[in-house]
Amino acid sequence: MKRAVSATMRTAPPAARFRRTLSLYGWLYVFILPGVVLLFLFAYVPMLGVQIAFKDFVIYKGMWSSPWVGLKYFYFLGDPTFWQSFINTIAITGLRFLFGFPAPIFLALMLNEVRSDPFKRMVQSLSYLPHFISWIVVSYILYTFLQMDTGPMNMLMQSLGMKQVNFMGVPAFFRPIVIISAIWKEIGWGTIIYLAALAGIDPQLYEASMIDGAGRFKRILHINIPGIAPTISILMILSLPGLLTAGYEQIYPLVNPTNLGVSNVLDVYLIRLGLTQAQYSVATAIGLVLAIVNITIVLGSNWFAKRVGQTGFW
Repeated sequence: MKRAVSATMRTAPPAARFRRTLSLYGWLYVFILPGVVLLFLFAYVPMLGVQIAFKDFVIYKGMWSSPWVGLKYFYFLGDPTFWQSFINTIAITGLRFLFGFPAPIFLALMLNEVRSDPFKRMVQSLSYLPHFISWIVVSYILYTFLQMDTGPMNMLMQSLGMKQVNFMGVPAFFRPIVIISAIWKEIGWGTIIYLAALAGIDPQLYEASMIDGAGRFKRILHINIPGIAPTISILMILSLPGLLTAGYEQIYPLVNPTNLGVSNVLDVYLIRLGLTQAQYSVATAIGLVLAIVNITIVLGSNWFAKRVGQTGFW
């Protein structure tokens, strides 16, 4: 019956197919309509502002009346400050990706092997609770914990006979602090997705492997990891564009004059140009170039994932 309906739908005129689709799935379209409208208003309409990168934008003239100046404001490509912020961003996001991306995978694999449900639920709750804490609060916790004289970290070091360290004032400690705090805050939230993927693995595979004498490590290596490989592939593709986004809300509260050489990332650089210095055209030009690079990364990573036999978006 379903095949007959499908064949009839394929041979029907477009208008008839459209009416038939609405009659079958009308309420589903109604449910997704608010999301489509919000996506259009907040993701596609703002794309009109890209033209500011090619205009001498003046606020009182508006976006449409400002004169065109071509590539005048793309001079930032020769600005040493831009490249310094670019290098700082890549250094932070690269290390955060290197250590932060596999962290929830390892935690999910370990939790999946826990047989005590109360302990497993407790660890899950404690691990993803920091996700709901604002970065402003996290930065305050970091400042309090790492404070020079009264911070618990320095007090512990002093009790062990070690010298106190001004962690927030030494540039060498800035990147480790950012990376460790990012992992602590998001590791539990990312684990939820991988635990859901692990729950979808066929239990018969475990039973067959145990009959064959496979130990726990072998089951993880040959069943769990291949089972969640498509999820890892999709999340990796989604994560790679983040290499150009260090996270303004995380970085900016930790910025101070002593660590400015390593904390001046692209997010902070753009905010200062656009809001503090009112250089809207330059900031838009930088944002446009970064968007193009992000699209290239997504397309390239999706192509590579499909090339090596993993799951991609299309």
